Amino acid sequence: MRSGVVADLGGFGALFDVANAGYKDPLLVAGTDGVGTKLMLAIESGIHHTVGIDLVAMCANDLVVQGAEPLFFLDYFASGKLDVGVAEDVIKGIAAGCTQAGAALIGGETAEMPGMYDDGHYDLAGFCVGAVERADVLPRSDIAVGDVVLGLSSSGVHSNGFSLVRKIVARAGLNWSDPSPFVEGKTVAESFLTPTRMYVKPCLAAINAGGVKALAHITGGGLLENLPRVLPTGMGAELDASCWPGLPAFAWLKETGNVDTHEMFRAFNAGIGMVVVCESGKVDGVAAALTDAGESVHRIGHISMQSGEEPVQISNGEALWRG
Repeated sequence: MRSGVVADLGGFGALFDVANAGYKDPLLVAGTDGVGTKLMLAIESGIHHTVGIDLVAMCANDLVVQGAEPLFFLDYFASGKLDVGVAEDVIKGIAAGCTQAGAALIGGETAEMPGMYDDGHYDLAGFCVGAVERADVLPRSDIAVGDVVLGLSSSGVHSNGFSLVRKIVARAGLNWSDPSPFVEGKTVAESFLTPTRMYVKPCLAAINAGGVKALAHITGGGLLENLPRVLPTGMGAELDASCWPGLPAFAWLKETGNVDTHEMFRAFNAGIGMVVVCESGKVDGVAAALTDAGESVHRIGHISMQSGEEPVQISNGEALWRG
């Protein structure tokens, strides 16, 4: 629950009072997403309590990049035949994700569709609505050459690239219950099911500190395709991969799957789950706000005019795949 919720669960629809949530001239921001084939890992391993966090994070992190505070969340859970224990685990994760995002879990749908899904399989979708004052919408229009690019560390693979992950794990001859080859004390499944990091509250704190011009959630397409989405036409970014630490999961995936560096940057977040573009004179304040909120912050590059075919140019990429 949070301020603004009007109705209890059980009605045909849920009511939310935006004015009661403290906004004066709000724009609503809405998003929907899922967790892709990471669900297959949860289903095949029998570990269901983390994908609900992924579901919320994939939606809520997309809202905050426009400067919006997530207000409420709805989920859709569908299966051929409901397994109450599995559904409870998933929804506990969704509730935990909503707590992390500061959003109310205001409703949802649980559907049984015999013949649509194989035994034991289920599907998830999430829907999130947030609000931002009209004057505070991101990205700002004054992004300029020389603005600083900060990167916030990811918790792992997050929720993109799992078709490739599953292919590499199968090619390596591993079962999900086998010991992880890159994280001591965990199984393969547990090491890859680490939930998507929730960046909402730290990013809102950074915005309030002043100086944030844009945010980019690094999902499918990686740094190469997501950062250009918030930049003006003709502008790009020059990033230096030696400025942030590599993660063992990506080093293992690259080596075991023989994946080239460009594809690694396109398929995965490469250790950076959120990018912050800020004024060069306000970097210290923005970085301090993020650090105080628990983020690992790295100065990874700067904004430039686009000089090549791809807007984002990454140097020293091989440094990331050494674990």
